[in-house]
Amino acid sequence: MATRYLGNLAVVLSCLAAGCTRSAPLPAAAQGLLTIDNLITIKHPSEATWAPDGRRLAFVWDQAGVQNIWFIDTQATGAIAPRSLTSYETGTVENLFWSKDGAGLFFVRDGDLWQVLPGEGQAHAVWTTKEVEGPVVSSPDGTRVAFVRGGQPGVPIWQRTDGDLWVRSLADGREVRLTKGEGLVTGPSWSPDGARLAFTIGRVNLVSEAPDYSGSKIMYTRVDHQVSRPAFVASGGGKVTLLAPSLGTDPAMAWLDQSRLLVQRLSADNKTREMAIEDLETGQSRALYRETDARFWSLPFVAPDPVPSPDGKWVAFVSDRDGWDNLYLVAASGGEPVQVTKGRLEVRHLTWSPDSTRLVYSVSENEQPGVRHLAMATLGGDPAKAQIATLTTGRGTNIVPALAPDAQHLVYQHADPQNSPDLYLIKVGGEDKGAPVRLTESIPAGIDRNAFIEPQLVKYPAPDGQQVPAYLFLPKGLDKTRKHPAIIWIHGDGINQNYDGWHVERNYSTYYAFHQYLNQRGYVVLAPDYRGSIGYGRDWRQGVYLDVGGKDAQDASAGADYLKTLGYVDTERIGVWGLSYGGYFTLLAMADRPTTFRCGVDVAGPVDYRMWYQDPGGVWVVGRMQTPSENPTLYQQSAVIERIGKISRPLLILGGTADVNVPYIETVRLVDAMLKNGQDIEFMMYPGEFHYFTRAHVLRDAWKRVEKFFDLHLRAGAGDQTEATGHRP
Repeated sequence: MATRYLGNLAVVLSCLAAGCTRSAPLPAAAQGLLTIDNLITIKHPSEATWAPDGRRLAFVWDQAGVQNIWFIDTQATGAIAPRSLTSYETGTVENLFWSKDGAGLFFVRDGDLWQVLPGEGQAHAVWTTKEVEGPVVSSPDGTRVAFVRGGQPGVPIWQRTDGDLWVRSLADGREVRLTKGEGLVTGPSWSPDGARLAFTIGRVNLVSEAPDYSGSKIMYTRVDHQVSRPAFVASGGGKVTLLAPSLGTDPAMAWLDQSRLLVQRLSADNKTREMAIEDLETGQSRALYRETDARFWSLPFVAPDPVPSPDGKWVAFVSDRDGWDNLYLVAASGGEPVQVTKGRLEVRHLTWSPDSTRLVYSVSENEQPGVRHLAMATLGGDPAKAQIATLTTGRGTNIVPALAPDAQHLVYQHADPQNSPDLYLIKVGGEDKGAPVRLTESIPAGIDRNAFIEPQLVKYPAPDGQQVPAYLFLPKGLDKTRKHPAIIWIHGDGINQNYDGWHVERNYSTYYAFHQYLNQRGYVVLAPDYRGSIGYGRDWRQGVYLDVGGKDAQDASAGADYLKTLGYVDTERIGVWGLSYGGYFTLLAMADRPTTFRCGVDVAGPVDYRMWYQDPGGVWVVGRMQTPSENPTLYQQSAVIERIGKISRPLLILGGTADVNVPYIETVRLVDAMLKNGQDIEFMMYPGEFHYFTRAHVLRDAWKRVEKFFDLHLRAGAGDQTEATGHRP
């Protein structure tokens, strides 16, 4: 349902009084330029999974929330072309893994395990049950699978209320139940010999409420997690052994060998992380590495978990103890860590070679924060003397490296200003490595890539003098002697960033595509990386500490001051919008600077972190804000709902009812408050939609609604000098 209240009539009357006119309607898109319909057809690849033979590759290709499995023979003669293995029209697929002999590919769909035999017909269900099963993990010998059974279809595992661990034989379907109601199991993993399973387990309570502003008919539910603990059990059944808990966030676990587990824990105050080796035979625990940050450990959701080498001798991990996210190695036997990379870097995506001699990773440098390259460290027996070779060059991002079983080839995801994320292949073994080979084409052929706008990295001063990095997108052929409308886009998550080209994540690449569409329609777009963003080192990432909604939000809204210094931007026609944390900043910008922005769009932004602390809560909010009882003043100051009445310009609010990142109840509360204030809002809710809009009908409606809203408020009004020529003003 969509409603508009007040404001619009006032805009029209003031426009008539001033004698201003609305711009002429823009003509249809020129050939090759983006339309809302064709930008929704852009795909996104993920889960590249090598077959045991090291030449065949399976991956998931997503188009507007519909996922299918595709297959590539990387050593085929002639052109390498993907071939579809499934042709689903709805739903998702996940959890890809090959059979031990490479003859079949398994995957999870609708909570059941499926299998497809490349070249031999349609996929078929290995089993179908009324319950939800997943994730599913193959045993080392490929004869059994472990899985979690419980929960509801489409609900992320961290939002489930129950889930027990089971093991099933792939030969005859016999099952063994390994846990029985002790709590929600997550992250099962097999020991190298298949004798044990490690996992995390914790109690979860389901809470329901119906606040007065929504009425008693609709109940809103949340899950309250108790502290989870690492655990292990024999794969054939037996006693579940619990290990010491991680009080700050869920523990991260990995096997060193058949009887030793590496466990990473975070303290309750989110300041100390520790890696320990748990000997399951003796019950002994030995601390391997510990570090404490005076503010908070800011790498959860950002850096990879520690990764043991296949031979169990080394543990690779990322630490920001020198101010930047560098790669370290520590011997599993103990001792001081060795720093492998040095500099103003941010290392991600650690991948060992099977023989434990090489380590591949992605890395960005401070001078080019939006560019990520792949690199390989060859250890040569001494990490202190590791030889580092860069594997990729040029603009854009290169991430998620996956080595083939023979370690001769590497598949990875690449994106740049002209290309959305796609899969590429490079040779990393031998002398003649050659150039990268493109494996997928996610942008339809009818879209002109040369029409895309290349981002420019700029900096502008925040109110306290700090320099805020941002990416500026200027329409091609922009007449800088005239005034043009501009939009500030504020990314979500806090711990995210903009890139040199298309965003690396599917959740944000859809927004990047839409901004390209707005560029082609004449809008200037500015995308700031405010304090708290990744890509700029620990201090910038921690700049939000005990200041959520403070200087970080001012960084974003100060983008308007920068735009006003550009002679070709109309200072009276600046809009602002954002998703999630960016939606929250949009509300703050419009409340704290009520006459700066002509209009704003809030997509699923939180309105009160006292609510968000309850659902979903966790390490993100506690690390940055402490708890409401520890720091009630900060929670009060950061609650934009308390000053929402200061917003005086039109606001469009979008939200999905199935949102578990920022629960829909926060959007309901926002709409209720603004309606009671008589403020000018438009509102659209999307039934069954998640936090990041994915489905085609939702994206189509949302983007058309946002475009119409910006056109109404930024193309019409005082000082409008827009003039349509072709597809751009």
